[in-house]
Amino acid sequence: MAEGRSGDLPQGAATARVLCDVRALTGELPGPTGVLWKLTESGRQLDANLIRLPAGERIGTHAEPDLDVLVLVVTGDGVMDTPEGELPLAEGGLLWLPHGSTRAITAGPRGLAYVTVHRRRPGMQIRRRPGTPDPTGSG
Repeated sequence: MAEGRSGDLPQGAATARVLCDVRALTGELPGPTGVLWKLTESGRQLDANLIRLPAGERIGTHAEPDLDVLVLVVTGDGVMDTPEGELPLAEGGLLWLPHGSTRAITAGPRGLAYVTVHRRRPGMQIRRRPGTPDPTGSG
């Protein structure tokens, strides 16, 4: 079987590609706080973010009611607080957060950078309120 080349692909075909070097983006901690990178490619089925927190910074308690989330610790350390107790966060750690789970994240003394990945949220849709007549008369 012959190997495919990028020139052999039909226009618009899905192709694998390198998106970024997370080590280059995180560099030496500390650095800017917040989202350093996010997946923005059109037609994607996933959302992903690279997030950095300086030493001692905290993301308060929150839950994702609808989506499971994977968290991959890229650099630094910290703690994830859950109702079941603390989970240590260290470079290379991979965590699964089932939908509905509650957590808070605190960066350790070296700061913390991590990637989150989850199914893409559907876009907002404008709909009629139940009981409101259809102005087109079609339904």
